[in-house]
Amino acid sequence: MSQDERLLQWTQEVSTYMPHLSRPQAVVLALWSYGVVMTRGCGLTTIAAFLCLLRGEKFEAVRQRLREWCYDAQDKRGKQRQAIEVQSSFAPLLRWILKRWTSAIPRIALALDATHLRQDFIVLAVCVVYNQSSLPVAWVIVRSEQKGSWKTHWENLLGALQAVIPAEWQVLVLADSGLYAKWLYEDILACGWHPYLRLSSQGYFRPRAGQCWRSLRSACRQGGSVRRWQAVCFKTQSAQLSCTLLAWWDSQQDDPWLIVTDIPPQQAQVAWYGLRAWIEAGFKYTKRGGWHWEQTKMKDPARAERLWFVMAVATFYVLSLDATASLLAFPALPSTLSLFRRGWLYNLVLHLLDQPIPDRRFIPCLWPDDLPFILQP
Repeated sequence: MSQDERLLQWTQEVSTYMPHLSRPQAVVLALWSYGVVMTRGCGLTTIAAFLCLLRGEKFEAVRQRLREWCYDAQDKRGKQRQAIEVQSSFAPLLRWILKRWTSAIPRIALALDATHLRQDFIVLAVCVVYNQSSLPVAWVIVRSEQKGSWKTHWENLLGALQAVIPAEWQVLVLADSGLYAKWLYEDILACGWHPYLRLSSQGYFRPRAGQCWRSLRSACRQGGSVRRWQAVCFKTQSAQLSCTLLAWWDSQQDDPWLIVTDIPPQQAQVAWYGLRAWIEAGFKYTKRGGWHWEQTKMKDPARAERLWFVMAVATFYVLSLDATASLLAFPALPSTLSLFRRGWLYNLVLHLLDQPIPDRRFIPCLWPDDLPFILQP
């Protein structure tokens, strides 16, 4: 299979799963994401040079096509100028992942978190967590110095994805204590999903059937078993939350895990909260561990959001290859290599051996089981 055939195959897949994009937009997205994968970076000049050599086109023409992907409409050339509306791509991107999702259990976990780039940007991202990694499916980028609440941003991101996941699936939405808010818990429920939000150890709770308030920190004992409570958290009337409280305190940790969810105590597993850490690996891929976004010179958040779209599609390309490679006669790679690195190496070898890429797929690993627990009243 020639490079032209590989690129055509990828362009057709991008066009199929991003039907809201015009044909020229889909072509540029395919070219740029392919260039990101092959060069292990998102730098405009490097990728333009790579595509120039690969396709025999003039460097400046290729560079301008890529550059205009990130522009607002008024900054582009030509009469039929259109800006890429990144928000309209979140649902198709998640739908594309689900189309390739191969699992006997209909469930998926989403993680919410924020990541910084120097003193320039803060990215608020929703990611599908997958096999100690993650794939971004919705995001917004704000300036680091921008004041104001993030509530509207998170509501818009969740709302953009709500209708995509089938209603019969179990969906966990995980977030660390820095993002906890009662409105976020309620918004996740309104989507038909299950919140899995960590609390700080400040504040109080009481068993749902009792009247005595206790400190959240006393919900479990350090080094002890997992405890599960049917509880009301927080004394303040407006902040009170009736929920399942999962509590566990590892002997090596300074603070306990205090997780609130709507899943009944007998079914909820505190170990599932550990899936949230996988989003950190995904953030690493955007920067030094993968696409080297830390080198960007962009200062405009809207342009950076469009570059994140390219990196999200490139991440899909690489992470989907690990499970795909299991269909081929390749020797197993050590688990000490990250999912990203394994996928990238499979891609490199497939190109060197001139082999076609089989259908992409994601095969999620089983979620972790809990430690022995004590069920509290």
